[in-house]
Order: sequence, then structure tokens, then C-alpha cells
Amino acid sequence: MAGLGEAEAVRAVPLWRRIEPRTLMFTLLFAVVALFVIYPLVQVVMQSFMVTRPGVLPVVWGFSGWEAIAENVGLQKAAWNTVKLTLARQFISLIGAVFIAWVLARTDVPGARYFEFAFWLAFFLPSLSITLSWILALEPQFGLFNQLLRGFEPGTGPFNIYSFWGIVWVHVMGTNLAIKVMILTPTFRNMNSALEDASRITGASNLRTTFKIFLPLMIPAILAVELLALLRSLEAFEIEQILGVPIGLFVFSTWIYDTINLPEPRFDAVGAIAVLIVVVATCLILIQRLIVRKNSHATLSGNFQSRLIRLGAWRWPVFGFLLLMVLVIIGVPLVFSLMGTFMKLFGFFTIADPWTTKHWMTAFNDRAIVQALKNTAVLAISTALIAVFLHSLIAYIIVRGKFFAKNAFDLLTWLPFTVPGILLSLGLLTLFLQPALRPIYGTMATLVIALVIAGMPFAVQLMKASLIQIGNELEEASWVAGGSWWRTYTRVVLPLISPSLVVIGLISFIAAARDISQVALLSNSKIRPLSMLQLEYMIESKYEVAAILATILMFFSVTLAVIARVFGYRGVRSS
Repeated sequence: MAGLGEAEAVRAVPLWRRIEPRTLMFTLLFAVVALFVIYPLVQVVMQSFMVTRPGVLPVVWGFSGWEAIAENVGLQKAAWNTVKLTLARQFISLIGAVFIAWVLARTDVPGARYFEFAFWLAFFLPSLSITLSWILALEPQFGLFNQLLRGFEPGTGPFNIYSFWGIVWVHVMGTNLAIKVMILTPTFRNMNSALEDASRITGASNLRTTFKIFLPLMIPAILAVELLALLRSLEAFEIEQILGVPIGLFVFSTWIYDTINLPEPRFDAVGAIAVLIVVVATCLILIQRLIVRKNSHATLSGNFQSRLIRLGAWRWPVFGFLLLMVLVIIGVPLVFSLMGTFMKLFGFFTIADPWTTKHWMTAFNDRAIVQALKNTAVLAISTALIAVFLHSLIAYIIVRGKFFAKNAFDLLTWLPFTVPGILLSLGLLTLFLQPALRPIYGTMATLVIALVIAGMPFAVQLMKASLIQIGNELEEASWVAGGSWWRTYTRVVLPLISPSLVVIGLISFIAAARDISQVALLSNSKIRPLSMLQLEYMIESKYEVAAILATILMFFSVTLAVIARVFGYRGVRSS
């Protein structure tokens, strides 16, 4: 009877008082994240069936957006261009990345760790800054390489950066090659060399062993990386906007950007194509996750062996090739962007006294640049701080928290990875145009939200990996001593994963300062960061000023990337 009385007493307490405060907090956080991740996708799907613009009442429904996919010739050309550019640059970069990663991870080439670090740096170089540098090098008339080939005589040279293959070149020499090398090199290094050793004992050459043993074992990892690269190709924007639009070459992202900025934007057509892109992206990420899950055990074993292949006479030629690649992917952007800031007229090397410092002296008197610098500082600092706090808390809830929906939370953090940046920007645009959230539209908060969401998959996964490596003995000791979960999280957990927090903060800071596609449709003149201002200057052919912004962003990104790398290594050693 006493037990029954206690049960009745518990039922008499209101439900909201029986729920633990941390459960309420976790649920609220889950709901907020779901709002900004799922609702924009739902809005895009709904918009594809809406004839009226977002936020306009009454809503008129129809299929005109989907009909535009079959009828709009410009959209069909953009789709074909997207496919062709993606296949071309991914094929070239994959072959190059597999070879470079194999050399760095499996051979005795001198300076392998330094070259690996160089490709890490290359990944963080802003795409627009890289593009501007290659314009100065390969523009048909004033590009330095073209001028050198024709002896500085008037005319055009053999290279044309404003072309299909010019776009492919900038992508490959930009992030496409770097990110594949960055991911594949550690994977190749962790492969057990026992089977390769057995192959060589039977008399097989190094070349035959590589093609018959190594590459077949690595195909799942290579495919997984390539699927992610294909996914990222769908969000390519700024390079195509600068090099493709002037020659009438549009891709999905530039077509969406151009359509949204028309006097009468076709939100229904944009929504329809966005749904198709998200479906394709979701299929790619599901296939990638399936490959990773099935083959996560394939390369490591308890009797792990790692033996480097001796290159012999090829050792120094291969070293020279890697050095040339580093000079091309890092040296050209750094040198040419800086060179462009000191030219009286961008690309005019043969005029009398072509160099000047006036652009630097006048740039910081330009109100637009000063305002963009302030906006970038506010945006980057805000994004970094919120990302560190929010993403670490989400990871802690998923790994350690007692939360009924933590598996759903984990899946939710992956969703932004299936949404290309321009579509995330579009989805949030439709969200903020709703009457309830319209006061937020046009403020810095919209950009911060977009960048925090875009960085969620990478940051949460890194935080999860750090938490999994740490035992829970100290947390249990804190709880035994009477510490709450919040006190334990802030006083015990966060100090233990501080190296990862620093890395996430720095990477979020860099992304906020350089990324464009995620904020392209949300930015305006009041909250415009340096990256968007640089894009506008380049579209207007104001290359001298754009070069100054490119140089600032590039050296800034390199500095922070080095710091992130140092703290990353420290975190690995301390774990």
C-alpha cells in the first residue's frame, strides 16, 4: 500500500516538474538545431510547388517550378556543365591525389611530412584568392605566363583562364587535389604492409605489388573520399561565377544565384532544382557511409606492419615533382596575389614603372573595405565562439549524454553535409522571409547561423572522436563528489578536449572569413564580409583592390591553418 501511495504521489506531480533540467535543455537544443537544419529543407521542397514568393499570402500552389526543369534551356545547360566540370576535375584530381598520397605515405621520398603539411595549407587557401592569382598568370592578354610566351608582344597567348579547362585547372590546383591528398595520405599510411611484403617475397616488383595488392585494398577508401568530393562539387560557386559567367558557362549554383537576383526571381524553379540536388547529394552521402561502414576494418590488424618502399634512382625526381606541385598550388597563389596589389594596372607588366603602393594606402580609407573588415571580424569571432560551444555540447550529448533522442541528434548533425552551400543559403533565406523570423533577415545573425550549420558535420565528428578517446573516470569522480553534469562538462570535459576546441575554433574562424556560397544569398551591403566584397570587386574587374583583399584573406588563412595544425598535432600527442 505504501508503494501504491508513492506511485500516486509521483503521478500527482506535474509532468514538467518530473523531467530533469538537463533533459529539457537537451530537448530544447535538439529542437533549435532541427529548426535550422530541417525546416529550410522543408521550405525548399514546399517552395518548389509554390507559384508565389516566400512569405507572400495567400499561397498559390502549382507545378510551374518543376515544369521549368524540362522547359528552361539555360537550366539544362547548367546541369550538363555541372556534370562535365565535375567529372573532368574529379578524374584528374583523383589520379594525382592517389599517386601523391601513395608517395607520401608508402615511399621513402625525402620531406614527406613537410609535403603533407603543405597540402594541408593548400586546402585552407580561399578559392577566390586562388582564382585571382591564376587570372594574373593565365589571362589570355595580360596573364604573365602568356606574355612571357609571346615575348611581351601585344596579342593573346595559348592559355585562357576564362574557359572550361581554365575552371578545371583552378579547381584541381585549388582544393580538389589538396583535400584528397590530405584525407588519403593518413589512410594509406595506416594500411598493413604484410600483404605487400608477402607479394615481394614471391618475386613481384614494387609496381606490380602496388597495382595488384595495394590499390585493390584501398579502393573502398578511395571511393569513399571520391563520393565526398563529388558531393562538394555540387556546391562549387565562386570559381564558376568569376570564370564561367563572363563566357556564358553556368552551373547549378551560379544559375541559382543568377535566378534569385533577377528582378522577378523564379523561386519555384530554384526550389525544384534544389530538391533534385539534395536527393542526389543524400544518395551520395548514404553510399559513402555504407562503404565506410563495410570497410572500416580492412586496413588495420593486431600484427600491424609498415614498411616504406625504396624509390632508389626515382627518389629525387619524385621529390622534384612534389616540390613543383607545392610551388604551383601554394607558391603561385601567395606570390601572384601579393604581386597584384603592387601593380598600377593589374596585369600590365610592360608599362613604365608598373609598380606602386598606392592601392594599399587607399584601400583602408575605403569605407566599404573598412566596414567589410569589421563585419568579417564580428562574423568570424561570433561563428568560432558559437561553433566551439554548440558543437562540443552536441558531441557531448551524443557520446556521453543520457538523452532519449541522441541517435536522431547524431543523424541530424550529418544532414548539412548533404546540402550544398548555395542551397543552405537558399533554404535559410526562405526561412528568414517567413513573417515570424523576418526581423532576423538582413542581420549578422543570419550569416552566423548559416556558417555554424555548415560547419556542424565536421566539427561534431571531430569532437566525438576526441570524447571517445577520453575515459570517463574523471567524470564519474566529479559526479561522486556531487558535481552536476554541467559543472562536470565545463570543469572536466572541456579542459580535456581543449586542443580539439582550439582547432574547431580556428577552422570555424577561417571558414567564416573566406566561405562564400553559404552566405551568398543572405549577405547585403550592411553585413557584407570581405569574401563577398572581393567577389563583387572581381565581378566588376576591380582586380587591384580585389588583390589586396585576396592577399589579406590568404595570409590570414595560412597563419590560422598553421596554428590549427600545431594544436591538432598537440592534441594527438596528448591523447
